[in-house]
Amino acid sequence: RRLFRSPSVPGSVPRPAVKRGRLSDGDSPPKAQRQRRVAGSPAQEAPLELGVWPERSGSARLEEIEKLLASEDRELIGDFSKPHLLPTVEGKEPGLKYISPGTLAAVLTGRFSSFIESCIVVDCRYPYEYEGGHVKGAVNLPLQRDVEESLLEQPIVPPAGSKRLIVIFHCEFSAERGPKMCKFLRERDRSCHEYPQLLYPELYILKGGYRDFFFQFPSHCEPRDYRPMEHPAFKEELRKFRGQSR
Repeated sequence: RRLFRSPSVPGSVPRPAVKRGRLSDGDSPPKAQRQRRVAGSPAQEAPLELGVWPERSGSARLEEIEKLLASEDRELIGDFSKPHLLPTVEGKEPGLKYISPGTLAAVLTGRFSSFIESCIVVDCRYPYEYEGGHVKGAVNLPLQRDVEESLLEQPIVPPAGSKRLIVIFHCEFSAERGPKMCKFLRERDRSCHEYPQLLYPELYILKGGYRDFFFQFPSHCEPRDYRPMEHPAFKEELRKFRGQSR
């Protein structure tokens, strides 16, 4: 839960209980109509943008956010401005949003181009893994300082009123490195801005990581290959980068 809360929220605002396993960035205004999605299904045409709120005072908006968090009807992105765009699937950590390899392929082939201004695919694997094969267009950011330098010190800021900026994290299996880096970005982003403002409000994890994506969509990878983290020829590199990651 702490990823989507901030110490700056006034203590007088009551915090509603949220059912286990349904923690998210928030839920939509009660009157918004929900477009149902089937978990794990191929990405479909993106839904209409809903849930954009008019300007309100800071305290009034915080009170409304708290009310929405108590509802389970709809889930919003990190700054509570709109619903998540991409269809999600169940993942290891309930506080994070996971997408299937098919959904990433749909993004790469332009299925969501009407709604996405920019999609950043962050490959959190070590450089020798990335060089052995990666998602086309992905950026290799294996260390926390890499994420800070590339995304926070020189942030990507889309023009006002433009389409969405989304960030998709992954590692080999998206079991540890990818989710940890996603949490790190959200925590650092929260600490640098007045709640609930964020530079990157819409974050996803690629379920199954590069391994699953490569075996399902090799044509979207370059070079068209897969080098595992524990490849016997790169034991020294593995030892070095594990040390730097601590």
